[in-house]
Amino acid sequence: MGNVRIGFIGVGGMAEHHIKKLQKIRHAELTAVYDANPARMNEIAERYGAAPFGSADELLDSGAIDALFLCTPQFTRGAVEKKAAANGIHLFAEKPIGLDLEQARTNSRLILESGIIHAVGYCLRYLETVQKAKAYLADKTPDMVLAYRIGSLPPVRWFHQMEQSGGQLVDQSTHQVDLVRYVAGEFRDVQARYAQRSIRNEAPDATIPDVGVVSFSLQSGAIGTINTGCMSRRFGRAEVEVIGPDFYVSLDGNGTSLTIVDDRQNISEKCGTDFYFEQDRAFVEAVRTGRQELVRCGFDDALATLEVTLAANESARTGRQVAIGASKAAV
Repeated sequence: MGNVRIGFIGVGGMAEHHIKKLQKIRHAELTAVYDANPARMNEIAERYGAAPFGSADELLDSGAIDALFLCTPQFTRGAVEKKAAANGIHLFAEKPIGLDLEQARTNSRLILESGIIHAVGYCLRYLETVQKAKAYLADKTPDMVLAYRIGSLPPVRWFHQMEQSGGQLVDQSTHQVDLVRYVAGEFRDVQARYAQRSIRNEAPDATIPDVGVVSFSLQSGAIGTINTGCMSRRFGRAEVEVIGPDFYVSLDGNGTSLTIVDDRQNISEKCGTDFYFEQDRAFVEAVRTGRQELVRCGFDDALATLEVTLAANESARTGRQVAIGASKAAV
């Protein structure tokens, strides 16, 4: 394949961020866009020289694209993934891949059966620091894993609604959950406690919790916690720490800072990788060459991360520990 003709369904801020990266990627050609907001769609179409379409189905049936970026919120996806797979359109979807686990499983199965190239936006996997941490931990067995995602409340109303976003763990802290899986191993079970503390001072109709703690065990036997909060306007933290008897690994700053301490070394380094660019370039090249292995997170892998976050939500609702089913190991 020469140039990869790319379409977008959903052209909000995150989508335009991808579009700007694609402008710098050889063989990437933006050809088609659709958004439920016609004014925004036409603005993006004119700005980047793409054709606007009247519906998602019209775009998918147009023959104008080889690959699709799906950048709509998780509660608006509909049957886009299914139709893209049926039409042989290679698919990149922003995380998370849904709010209904069974539907996500069905979509993942159809995508794998179709043979299309598929990717999900767990962009932190493309950081050099994350790759170094993964390689270092490959022959290590952690005893404890600690993860954090603390920040302020996004000013987007749908994020505040549990039935639309799934809450912070599903929508934002999913990156930290995915990093735990990617560098430390698969989850065995989770138990969660959530609360609403100050969120209704800022968003009176919010239904999501603004603080949460998830305890978990991994298949290896390691135990850990994920601390998640979207109530803090003065403090932010996004980190995964992996601890064993003779080593310590930290991926701080959303994975951009790496610390490794053991009997032979005590190193800290920062990564300047443009991980969105590297992620998008890997997808385009995977489509162009037919090499799925260039993608660091496909739908089947993202499904395993979604399962952990939805299981934590279930645990918080029921007060019970929830076991995680068998899932594909991180690639």
